[in-house]
Amino acid sequence: MDEPGDRIATNLRKGVLEFCVIALLARRDMYGLELANELTSRGLSASEGSLYPLLARMREAGAVETRWEHAEGARARRYYAVTAAGLEQLRVFAGVWNGISGQVDRLLEEESR
Repeated sequence: MDEPGDRIATNLRKGVLEFCVIALLARRDMYGLELANELTSRGLSASEGSLYPLLARMREAGAVETRWEHAEGARARRYYAVTAAGLEQLRVFAGVWNGISGQVDRLLEEESR
């Protein structure tokens, strides 16, 4: 992607990353590196340096909760789980996203004619 395209993609990802994290956690609890890898594999790349502060803010806001799990012979991992408040945020986001993305799609289709 070119530089302007990269900038646009980065800004869009930043705006939706929180809701992508909630959507992933709605499927199953995950630890931080697992979340980062999943986001990266989907092209929604999130460096650990940006993901962990986001997760901390989400925890403070009540969208996620955490627990520590200790596996024998391995480091303890902090797992993140979505809360009822987080699921409600995701529901609201989905409605807004569907409305906005539909409008943007229509505008882009009109422009390409």
